[in-house]
Amino acid sequence: MTVFVLDSSAVLRFIDKEAGWPRMAAILASRMDRTAEIAISAVQWGEVAGAVRKKLGLQGQNLAMGKLSQFQPRIVAATGERALRAAAIKIDRKIAYADAFAIDLAMDSPDYVLVTADYDFKAVADLARIEFLPMK
Repeated sequence: MTVFVLDSSAVLRFIDKEAGWPRMAAILASRMDRTAEIAISAVQWGEVAGAVRKKLGLQGQNLAMGKLSQFQPRIVAATGERALRAAAIKIDRKIAYADAFAIDLAMDSPDYVLVTADYDFKAVADLARIEFLPMK
């Protein structure tokens, strides 16, 4: 079964109904009809929460995160081991530390597909399967 690993940029595109949001809606629907699973790093989950809070305040954050929780994403902890791997990816591939957690998670299995709107992930496209949402 495909597991879609969500980058914060993809989730924010869905929330803001920006380019690629229909694809994200389809991915989330596939979770609800049990044809796929979704996972997100706790670091990425926190990035989403912070971005929404900055834009919409605490009430908006609570509403958005509550709606996202209905899709029952598997939120993957930032363990010490995962943090070390993410640090290596960040340094070796020169990507953002939070992004390194997302690609590290996507590397867990060949069944995992990272979904992102962040084209900085091109630098690590050889490490895992990546689906890029359209540019704005």
